[in-house]
Parts: sequence; structure tokens; C-alpha cells
Amino acid sequence: MKLSQRITHLTGGSSDGWDVFYRARRMISDGYAVTELTIGEHDIRTDPSILEAMDLSARQGHTGYAMVPGTDLLRDTVAARLQARTGVPTTRNNVLITPGGQSALFAAHVAVCDPGDVGLFLDPYYATYPGTIRGAGAVARAVQTTAEDTFQPRAEQIEAAVDGAVSLLINTPNNPTGVVYSRETLDDIATVCRNNDLWLISDEVYDTQVWDGEHISPRTLPNMAERTLVVGSMSKSHAMTGSRCGWVVGPEEVIGHLINLATHTTYGVPGFIQDAASFALNAGAELEEQIAAPFRRRRALAVGILEAQNTVGLIPAQGAMYLMLDIRATGLSGEGFANALLDTHAIAVMPGESFGSAAAGHVRVAMTIDDDRFATALNTICEFAADLADQHAVTA
Repeated sequence: MKLSQRITHLTGGSSDGWDVFYRARRMISDGYAVTELTIGEHDIRTDPSILEAMDLSARQGHTGYAMVPGTDLLRDTVAARLQARTGVPTTRNNVLITPGGQSALFAAHVAVCDPGDVGLFLDPYYATYPGTIRGAGAVARAVQTTAEDTFQPRAEQIEAAVDGAVSLLINTPNNPTGVVYSRETLDDIATVCRNNDLWLISDEVYDTQVWDGEHISPRTLPNMAERTLVVGSMSKSHAMTGSRCGWVVGPEEVIGHLINLATHTTYGVPGFIQDAASFALNAGAELEEQIAAPFRRRRALAVGILEAQNTVGLIPAQGAMYLMLDIRATGLSGEGFANALLDTHAIAVMPGESFGSAAAGHVRVAMTIDDDRFATALNTICEFAADLADQHAVTA
């Protein structure tokens, strides 16, 4: 029996990029004490007040089928939130509630890509991006950015890859780099999209985690609301990763078709989870800042530690819960460094190559353990890198 190429080629016939993570988890299963700085999982859990709202909704009977597009309450809440943040008129008819941001990314690409169309994405990228595009039947094509430009994409880089493309996927604040795209960068992206009739899919799940600069949604830029699909989620802003609640916001016609897609795929999100999400979004900025605060502190800790040494470079950590560290002075690839670090010090980080070739020679560090352990681990990483760099200098 033969399986479809769509399912067997999701990862393009190569590794899915999570080899070091899987190895670290096997070590933990075997009883080793591993310091995990790999995935974007909060070290605090969902706030008790949100869980109480979820429990109350479930006990009051909201456990059956919910409306496929999302409850009116949550769609209205998301619409009001985006309108307040962007100034772009938004109603529930512009919103589809999805089982998490990943589902929203897939739905957005299904909406705009026919089989064989090219879907662009920026390298470095979150590890699921190319597979998501392939899963929608499109051809995934990476647009290279560079560490020297702090991974801010340039218009000419996108233009060089645009032949046959119908969409461009961006992510700011960015995972894995921690970079927040500047207004100039977003203006350039918008210009390329308008000039080449591209749909823009904007992954904005880290929009509450901005440490330097400002988050600008490209939906706010001239003539972009009609060609932009915004992906959002409760996962990062409210530490609700396991609840699987996200959304797509876009033109009403697109959302209408995506509701039809949801009817034939996910059939909606549980009502009690949506009620908890509505409660959480209406709890205000204080709760969101409380959830973001540990990453803000650890980013400040990291900047201090990294400024005190001269081996490991830091890509500007402007947002999200990650650091992208340049370890090219060691002479190792990101994968080589990550595996050596795991073997030598039982610290697990993600190789830059897990997120594309543009991040080769880098590692991504998730700021997801308590402050003291995080500072200890980062100091160890710097000391390990310095030792490797000294050895490399001798043999070079």
C-alpha cells in the first residue's frame, strides 16, 4: 500500500530538526539530570484564575459541540483586541477560532495556496513552517536572511525568490531569533507583497513579549488588511500551550471559506476552553505582563552575562522567549556545539540549523527555567564556548 507524498514529504525527506531535543529527552528518561533550554514552554503553568473559569464553564455544561467558527463571545473578544491594537476595523466575521496557532498556520496556507503554488517563508524559521506549507499542498521556498543584518529580511532577498509565489509567511517577534521586525523592514515586506500580489501570513503569537522596540502588525500598513492573514494564539501570551486555542484574522470572505474548512477538519474548539480564553483576554494587560515578566528578567540577565565575555555573540534579543547565540568562534556548527554541550555539561539547546541554514553556527536558547538556573547554564555555555574557541584558535 502506498502513502501520499504529501504526508511522507512533510519534512522534505530530511530530519525534522528536533534530533538534539529528542536525545535530551531520552537522556532524561534514562535518569540523567539535563538542563533543558530547548522548547518554548513556560516554566509557570496556566494562571489559576483561567483554570477556574475553564472549570466553571465545563461544570455549567459547555462541554458539547461548540460553534465551529468559535463562540460569539471569543470571536468578539479577539476582534476587539486586534482592533484596539491596530486601529483596523475588525468584527467577529473577520475571526476564526482554531485549535492553536499551528492549526491556524495550516488553515491560512490552505486558504491561499493551490497545489504546486509556492509559499515563501523566511530563514531562520520556526521548525514547522516548511512542513505546514507542504502539508497544504504548496511548494515551500525559503528566503535567506543573514546574521549580519540581524536576520531582518531585505526586500531584494524576497524579490529574488518570488517567482511562482502566492504567499509569504513572516513571524515577528521572531522565533527562533528573538528579533522584532522594524517598521522599515515591514514597509519593505508590504511593498513586495503589493507589487507581486502576495498574500501575507503574519504569525504574531509573541506579540505580548516585546523587550525592545515595538510590535507592528503588517495588517495596519497601507492596503495590507485585504491581503493579510494574522495568526494568534493563547499559548505564549497566557501560558495556555496545552489548551490549544488560537485564531486566524483576515478578510471576511477568507474567514467564510476557512469556517467551511474547519467544518471538514477540526470541527471547532471545545467551548469551555474558549470561555477560559475569553476570560483570560478580558483579564487585561496586567496578567499578560505577569506571564511575560520572567522572560523580560532573564533577557536582562543574559545581556549582562554576554556583555562580560567576548566569545559568544548575541543576536539582538528584542522579543519572544529565546536567545539566538552566535558560536561560530568555536569552529563548530550549531549542531556540533549543541551535541557537545549536551554530552559535556548535560545542557540542551537547539542548534541553529534546526531552524534553517541561515542560522548555521548559532544555537537557540529558550529562557524557560528559573532565573538562578538560567544564569548558571548561560555562564556554563559561555565558558564552554571560550574553551572550544581557544582550542580552535590553536589548531586553525
